[in-house]
Amino acid sequence: MRDKMKKLSIGILVLVLSVLFLTPAQGREVSLRILYVNDFHGFAAPYQSIGSQEKLGGVASLAREVKRLRKEKPSLLLAAGDMIQGHSWANLFRGRSTIALMNLMHFNAMVVGNHEFDFGQDVLKKRIAAARFPVLGANVEGFQDGLKPYVIKSIQGLKVAIIGVVTPDTPQATHPRNVQGLKFLPPAAAVEKYLPELKKRADLVLVLSHLGYQADRDLAAKVTGIAVIVGGHSHTKLLQPAVVGDTIIVQAWEHAKALGVLDLEVEDGRIKKFSGHLQMIKPDRGREDKAVRALVKKYAARVNAVLGEKIGEAALDLDGEHVRTQETNLGDLLADILRQAAGAQAAIINGGGIRAGIPKGTITVKDITAVLPFDNYLVAIKLTGQQIKEALEHGVSGLEEGAGRFPQVSGLSFAYNRQAPPGSRVKKVSVGGRPLDPRKEYVVATNDFMAAGGDGYRAFGEALKSSPDFVCTGGMLKGDKLVYNDAGHWLRDVVIDYIRRQKTVAPQADGRIKQID
Repeated sequence: MRDKMKKLSIGILVLVLSVLFLTPAQGREVSLRILYVNDFHGFAAPYQSIGSQEKLGGVASLAREVKRLRKEKPSLLLAAGDMIQGHSWANLFRGRSTIALMNLMHFNAMVVGNHEFDFGQDVLKKRIAAARFPVLGANVEGFQDGLKPYVIKSIQGLKVAIIGVVTPDTPQATHPRNVQGLKFLPPAAAVEKYLPELKKRADLVLVLSHLGYQADRDLAAKVTGIAVIVGGHSHTKLLQPAVVGDTIIVQAWEHAKALGVLDLEVEDGRIKKFSGHLQMIKPDRGREDKAVRALVKKYAARVNAVLGEKIGEAALDLDGEHVRTQETNLGDLLADILRQAAGAQAAIINGGGIRAGIPKGTITVKDITAVLPFDNYLVAIKLTGQQIKEALEHGVSGLEEGAGRFPQVSGLSFAYNRQAPPGSRVKKVSVGGRPLDPRKEYVVATNDFMAAGGDGYRAFGEALKSSPDFVCTGGMLKGDKLVYNDAGHWLRDVVIDYIRRQKTVAPQADGRIKQID
């Protein structure tokens, strides 16, 4: 009898434990803090933007804040994509330094961003294998190794399902060779596919998104049952959480300049109360995480050893901050360099390919690598005047969201009306000081990313594909419309060579792009 009672007691205990640990929490309140960053792009050290009066950022300071906030209540630390590529601190090591940093900080999950693919799929697989946290991408089809659709985390018995989605525009936002064989499905469809399963297994469903703020709002409006969207991609400085329907949306700016904090009070699987803010990160030597500071210094020393060479002087600040919305002196300088190097009549480059500015003073190889971090090379293509106009129309079609396709130009000028609908904004175009002839062919310099249709520049891709001998093998372009093709020389090396020759640069934005009413 005693043995039977003992077995019965053990059975009841097992049943109770199963209810507690294998089913969602019910009938009790749980506090949860979500800490989040997005669009880090390898900016590990504090930096001062052109025109700013103070330095911001620094992951050693951010890591100290994470530790402090984690001590106050149970927390999840999440990354909403574009973490491993951008600044030289990350790029020189193809993202290995960023993963080491994230492991040290004990991140709980990350979604892939479009720039996670910039080093190619083989490198991304290695970074995922090295990560001591799950890397998510529920709407990526065809990536076989390591990328998970979702993960479920238990916090004080509260089960939180985290599903990751990345922008379906990724094939246009990275070089096509980097995503060969992959499909990027509509994010809403991917979330809806897993939502019934997650609802059964978890108390809350959180979407870790690299879609952009407006796309996050659209997702929340379309799909019910999402408690929180932690977003990235649009670099939105969302000071307070937004709410669409029953979904809370947050995003934490960029480059480790802010840490997002969202506090939730959850009862019976429902958020009863929430509050959130951005914790601005400023360098403070007395408030840095020592282990993170040492890691940052270790990789920074290697970067300086390889890229610290002085190549010239900037006689004034070179503006790489506003290249997605207007002509800048740095945009003009780079477009001029590429046009001259290719012997072209004009040049069009995407503002999103320019990733940093250069302050007045010494220019190093590291500075140019930060400005032009992508492995792109110089090409020149024959375009008709009509195709040039179509390219410019596309370039100014994403002004509202600060899209990377905004053009920086050389050898041509144009005016546009921001208030006109996309596709009919460009009003005047001239090449070499003469009005654009729609039927005439011009030689236009650009980069191989745009030439392959990157950033949605279909006019370039269509012009190339119209060549009877067009070939694209392993990302290398060939065809009779391609009149200059320097696949063995990265754009940044072209610019470095130019500055070495000039010694001092002092470009002025000279009104090539004008906004009219």
